[in-house]
Amino acid sequence: MSEGELSGLTAVVSGGGSGIGLATAQLLAQRGARVACLDLDPSGAGEPLLGVTADVTDQASVDAAITTVVERLGGIDILVNNAGIGAQGTVETNPIEEWQRVLDVNVLGIVRLARAVLPHLRRSKVASIVNTCSIAATAGLPQRALYSASKGAVQSLTLAMAADHVGEGIRVNCVNPGTADTPWVGRLLDAATDPAAERAALAARQPMGRLVSAPEVAAAIAYLASPLAGSTTGTVLAVDGGMQGLRLRPRN
Repeated sequence: MSEGELSGLTAVVSGGGSGIGLATAQLLAQRGARVACLDLDPSGAGEPLLGVTADVTDQASVDAAITTVVERLGGIDILVNNAGIGAQGTVETNPIEEWQRVLDVNVLGIVRLARAVLPHLRRSKVASIVNTCSIAATAGLPQRALYSASKGAVQSLTLAMAADHVGEGIRVNCVNPGTADTPWVGRLLDAATDPAAERAALAARQPMGRLVSAPEVAAAIAYLASPLAGSTTGTVLAVDGGMQGLRLRPRN
């Protein structure tokens, strides 16, 4: 892809105030798109991005945000469902209230945004939805029962949406990052007894031996969102340093 590849298109990125969402929004804008960043705190989205306050757990808030985007930027061609929250724990240790909260953000947040944006996507000739999923959808990770359940739902929802909307010319795909060097992971590391050792352990479980970067995930999202991926729908693109597909022999 090159600068100008997305010229004339408008994109909405949820969770666009920081981390993977902000990196994605910046890359889409660099490639020519008009981009709105939806977030509880969109202050990190500076020019040329349009920051819009939105709560993905509130349909009225989502609808108002999309109305603002359309009024300011015109129709919508690309939706990146990136807003999400994490959770640590087993099936026993996360309280039911936390289960409800995480599923409300990570799964129903996608539902609410898709419902608000689909009428606009149907008017686009190059409509695309990209959901940010996770390696947790396909690999059993310790202390991630709730988070994994939410991301497994995101992957299944992506495939079902792709089937539902392919006839309307709307492509739906998802990206599955491995452990990424994001503010959320940074907070987890800061809370660890030995942050350096925990970072090293997280890096070591990915075959490439390092954390995934936000720009790397953004590049995958940008590809799937682009008209260059016009024949790609219902695809799960892993950006995980080989964690899902590789089975390496132990290093000596």
